[in-house]
Amino acid sequence: MNYEREYVVEKLVDLVKIPSPSGFTEKAIEYIGKELLRMGFEPQYTNKGACYVCIGGEGSPVTFAAHVDTLGAMVKSLKPNGRLEITPIGGYMMNSVEGENCEIHTKNGKVYTGTIQTVAPSVHVFENARKIERKPANMEVRLDEIVKTREDLEKLGIEAGDFISFDPRVVVTKSGFIKTRHLDDKASVAVLLAVAKDVSEGKLKLSRKTYLFFSNYEEVGHGASSGIPADSTEIISVDMGAVGDTLGTDEYVVSICAKDSGGPYDSRLVKKLIKKAKEAGVDYSVDIYPFYGSDVEASLRAGYDVVFGLIGPGVEASHGYERTHYKGLENTIKLIESYLKG
Repeated sequence: MNYEREYVVEKLVDLVKIPSPSGFTEKAIEYIGKELLRMGFEPQYTNKGACYVCIGGEGSPVTFAAHVDTLGAMVKSLKPNGRLEITPIGGYMMNSVEGENCEIHTKNGKVYTGTIQTVAPSVHVFENARKIERKPANMEVRLDEIVKTREDLEKLGIEAGDFISFDPRVVVTKSGFIKTRHLDDKASVAVLLAVAKDVSEGKLKLSRKTYLFFSNYEEVGHGASSGIPADSTEIISVDMGAVGDTLGTDEYVVSICAKDSGGPYDSRLVKKLIKKAKEAGVDYSVDIYPFYGSDVEASLRAGYDVVFGLIGPGVEASHGYERTHYKGLENTIKLIESYLKG
């Protein structure tokens, strides 16, 4: 494992271990800001809590945007039996979090652990355990505390609106795979930090003014709707390439998205990204994602007049227990740096 590989994987592992469901991203944004400061850059922060930074260059500003917020949940109510009713943050299947360990982050700063399960979790007890519909109303958190009533929960300081984060269960294999929750989109946050590092160390000379933007509300649809540097002429979301079905991407390439649920991406930019990928010998695919949206679409809906695109490393089982490979991260870094060299 070379130094660059160690760096991007280290940052990715650090990031996925920081709980950051949409609306609860302060610590993750703080981590990014400190890392940028360590490199010698001057990160700025929006009123909404996003982070952005200019990493240098002159002419025709481009912004690369990745999001630090993840899927998660909130406490919806305290149940009479001492369990917690949940409401999801972001779009995921309930069966993808069933049996998952989690943390409950109270407003007074205390953190409790628990497990997400159905209201009929045992096949030895409940006749409908296998058949019960996996929907929020049928899910609950079993707290790792001696609690039997709503009043017991209240004594712990737990209340509606407390955030719930999922155990990422991060594993890095010797064969180069990274298995964890929240590769969407912390893999690409780590990629952008690696690009910034190369600029700070003089390994990458920028041919144009370059911003990095780390949004914090993408999973709920308005991450990059504000705060993008006003002089940006292009915004490229760096998110993920979803793997599966008839799509061409896999975990080892960078995906260049031609169209998703918001419609086609700018064809001029798609062609330029393909050209730069070929020039740099990058392994890539061109994909269409009918059930996918990105940060740059929030920017477009907000009225930004920019050329727009989307790229990202291939991620298997998106919005579940995800997996990518270092090659996918590496190819994404290579494409971004090829693009920025002009």
